[in-house]
Amino acid sequence: MKKLIILGSTGSIGTQALDIVRANPDKYTVTALAAGSNAALLEAQAREFKPVVVALFDEKAADDLKIKLADTDIKVLSGADGVCALATSEGDMVLNAIVGIAGLRPTLAAIEAGKTIALANKETLVTGGEIVNRKLKEKGVKLLPVDSEHSAIFQSLQGAPCGSLKKIILTASGGPFFGKTRNELQNVTVKEALNHPNWSMGAKITIDSATLMNKGLEVIEAVHLFGVPASRIEVTVHRQSILHSAVELSDGAVIAQLGTPDMKLPIQYALTYPERDMCFESLDLFKVGMLTFERPDMDTFRLLPLCIEAINRGGLYPTAINGANEESVKLFLEGKIKFLQIAELNEKAMNMCENKSDFTVEDIFAADAAARAVVRESI
Repeated sequence: MKKLIILGSTGSIGTQALDIVRANPDKYTVTALAAGSNAALLEAQAREFKPVVVALFDEKAADDLKIKLADTDIKVLSGADGVCALATSEGDMVLNAIVGIAGLRPTLAAIEAGKTIALANKETLVTGGEIVNRKLKEKGVKLLPVDSEHSAIFQSLQGAPCGSLKKIILTASGGPFFGKTRNELQNVTVKEALNHPNWSMGAKITIDSATLMNKGLEVIEAVHLFGVPASRIEVTVHRQSILHSAVELSDGAVIAQLGTPDMKLPIQYALTYPERDMCFESLDLFKVGMLTFERPDMDTFRLLPLCIEAINRGGLYPTAINGANEESVKLFLEGKIKFLQIAELNEKAMNMCENKSDFTVEDIFAADAAARAVVRESI
């Protein structure tokens, strides 16, 4: 029985991970669950899976949950410190599916405690990749990617000789606005931006897919995961979301991972690695028919090249653009800015970043706060 700690259990990745646990009661037990503020769903999860401890970032919601779970033996923690403490509690693996930079400190706490990490929180590596990689090496801890693209790259590299990776081919769906011009995007609505053609995801990541910011963040994440510069990562728009990513090896061979657009496969692979487990849905290539690949429109979707610029500059620039994006997406979802303003505000905040090549976790959060302030003060 593998003991799982799930951070972000009420979100899209967290609930799908619990579906896998539910389908495999003889293989997994849940020892801890953490979420943001959804106390009602966390209570239901706690009563079903009976973890030892749960936590909510929202302290008021945690207080309410403590009352609701008073008839159980489940311990309730609160705030960022509570989530970090939960990440170090009894368990074999921490699945981090928290949204945003809030996932960084729990990841570091879990590594410090020697836990295997299944990482769905890309901001952990976008903002703190250098620190995280040093800590992983120091503690001898394994980190397994959960994002479908990075899982595909990881799977495609299994058995490849060390040093044979020539290029990463990172696929993007193109989101709901593929083929649109900047003029056509001037007045798109939140509803239109949330209408992803292939994937069912949370609001923030769906908007990031619409702007191609998500692909930019994935380029930064891939740099840290696979030790290659951004110049060796090629983004291609693949509208069908069947080929999840590929690698080109030194002899010219290209190896790819294909599957249905279902996050349960990469989640499960991280949980069972290196074993393979139950199949949720087989890929029918006859039904798929055709796979297409096109270059991304870097002029219209400016956040992708801006993220590449951020990782090439290094230091705190990726943190700045990530923090600005979290704030600007929030404002867009609230109807306070237009779609194209997201890129404009992110670029402004990144360029105003006070960079450091040698930085601490405290520096990361300071840069994040400064970037968010630039966005708020610009509207």
